[in-house]
Amino acid sequence: DKRCLIVDGVLNSFAPAGLTEYTIPNSVTEIGSQTFYNCSSLASVTIPNSVTTIGDWAFRDCSSLTSVTIPDSVIEIGSDAFSGCSSLPSVTIPNSVTEIGYSAFFGCSSLTSVTIPNSVTTLGTNPFEGCSKLTEFNGKFASADKRCLIVDGVLNSFAPAGLTEYTIPDSVTEIGGNAFEYCRSLTSVTIPNSVTKIEGHTFRNCSSLKSVYCKPTTPPQGGSYMFSDNATGRKIYVP
Repeated sequence: DKRCLIVDGVLNSFAPAGLTEYTIPNSVTEIGSQTFYNCSSLASVTIPNSVTTIGDWAFRDCSSLTSVTIPDSVIEIGSDAFSGCSSLPSVTIPNSVTEIGYSAFFGCSSLTSVTIPNSVTTLGTNPFEGCSKLTEFNGKFASADKRCLIVDGVLNSFAPAGLTEYTIPDSVTEIGGNAFEYCRSLTSVTIPNSVTKIEGHTFRNCSSLKSVYCKPTTPPQGGSYMFSDNATGRKIYVP
């Protein structure tokens, strides 16, 4: 169709002009890094069963994308693969996927829920940062209240929609980097006794955050910028 450059099965480049829908050829086994980056007119993409890897930044800033079909053949979704796809209302992650890279769905501000399949063994740093309409996580790693993804005690991601106050679950021992960043509606957060470490940028840009209740009697180890850009006069309450 003359729309792609394909090198040894890797979709290397794409010619988007005039297209709103596209079906990737069956000869493609890997969607390369940045292949569809900033193809802002694309509304629908179908990925064939031949594809096993969606590369870093593959669909970044495809801001009109409302539909994407990810087949059961895909094993890896790269870092920032769908970041900035702000019109994407839903995504089905198939049971074949074992790895989701960091910030994979960053800024997908139309997503409302996500199900993580049991096949996933590697979850990068906060792949759902900036998903402001996200109300719940389901499947693997989901907390009992469905608001968090918790991996081996590390709070990896948070679904903020509709919440102004939140108490972090007692099963959390570490709050991961960027986990609450850009949760602009939060005004109050309670950190449980179980937490021993807060990574960098964890509560950064929570611009309405006024009160943080830190329950551990031994202060958690803290990362850089963990509480920067909160509400004016924000207070941290300690034992």
